[in-house]
Amino acid sequence: MHVWKFGGTSVGKPERMHSIRNLITSESNRKVIVLSALSGTTNALLSIGESLKSGQHDEASEKIEHLKAHYDTFLRDLFKTSDGLAAGQRVVENEFSFIRSLTKIRPFTLKQEKELVAEGELLSTQMFAAYLAEEGVSSVLLPALEFMRIDADNEPELGLIEQNLRQMLRDHEDKQIIVTQGFICRNPRGEVDNLKRGGSDYTASLIGGAIRADEIQIWTDIDGMHNNDPRIVKKTFPIRELTFEEAAELAYFGAKILHPSTITPAKLRGVPVRLKNTMDPDAPGTLIADRTSPTAAADDDQVFKAIAAKDGITALYIHSTRMLNAYGFLRRIFEIFEKYKTPIDLIATSEVSVSVTIDNTDNLAAIQEELGKFCELEEPDYDQTIVCIVGNFSSDQPDIAARVLNAMKGIPIRMISYGGTEHNISLLMHGRYKNDALNALNSGLFGL
Repeated sequence: MHVWKFGGTSVGKPERMHSIRNLITSESNRKVIVLSALSGTTNALLSIGESLKSGQHDEASEKIEHLKAHYDTFLRDLFKTSDGLAAGQRVVENEFSFIRSLTKIRPFTLKQEKELVAEGELLSTQMFAAYLAEEGVSSVLLPALEFMRIDADNEPELGLIEQNLRQMLRDHEDKQIIVTQGFICRNPRGEVDNLKRGGSDYTASLIGGAIRADEIQIWTDIDGMHNNDPRIVKKTFPIRELTFEEAAELAYFGAKILHPSTITPAKLRGVPVRLKNTMDPDAPGTLIADRTSPTAAADDDQVFKAIAAKDGITALYIHSTRMLNAYGFLRRIFEIFEKYKTPIDLIATSEVSVSVTIDNTDNLAAIQEELGKFCELEEPDYDQTIVCIVGNFSSDQPDIAARVLNAMKGIPIRMISYGGTEHNISLLMHGRYKNDALNALNSGLFGL
């Protein structure tokens, strides 16, 4: 059994939904199809929510009707029969009736905002399920809100997800295509919640792991994961195979094609993940698995695989008022970040100082206040970027760091992380140097 996820651009036009229908029925194996909201819908819903939070209810209503008009047009091009169109219209009328009802709630809270944003996936999946029914495809819609749960720490409840989903699949063993929503879930209070932006990839991986799928396929509008950011660097190429560890590093440090959380559930269950291009289905894409194939390893002469960049980084510089190696000093630092649920990306230490980077500054003031009780702090550096170079950096490989630093000649580097794993070298710099760094590394490491 396969799990196939299609993102917003892949379902953003009626003709693309038609193409997806052809794709998923071209093979006889049973599939779970995970859909995102139509491209532009989530942003439109968030904009409606902002209007409601600020009390601009007339403005919100105008935005709602504008979005509905888009869906009305979409329906006319999606369906081929009057019965199919009527089914699609019932879906849209029902969901927009609920959206309109949210404008009457005072005050408009985070709970309502999450319910509002979830409408994007609820609309796309119900429309697609109605379209498959019109086409006579053996299919069923399984609501993600009935099996996808997160706990109080916003982490998926893996055991409950697996139990619920397996029972629902057994109840529909006669169906070849199972459609469900990405991104949305319920929290411990039973309220509508979500897996954060980009979470449809995560949904697909959670489902694939839960059912021990043969393969998870993430369909986007690009031919797999590239060796560098094609929006910034002109000469890039798709990577044919990556290990789970390599892909996880790239996703966490900014590779836009893959949500950072996606790899973990698939890796836990050993389920391969394949990145495919909806616009070019015959392209091989990128396969992510426990290990690359012997053929791929033989073809890969370079130790460097890919480069990614993560923006919005803040660097903190912490100085001990006594020797750094004093017992418990590092522990006290990490406990403060743990207390405020703020992950650290990079860390560097010297005899009397510690430098760390974070990408979430929501609790920065509180963290600084507590750190200030036992150490000295410099002014943080904001607007930093981490550039991550991924590859096979085993300890017996010579000149790895030298090749990276030579490629970066003339570009200021604030921090370097090397040796934590055999797959990652990370460089911290001000965001203004990111584009130059990506191009310089592309030239210096790949000769492009």
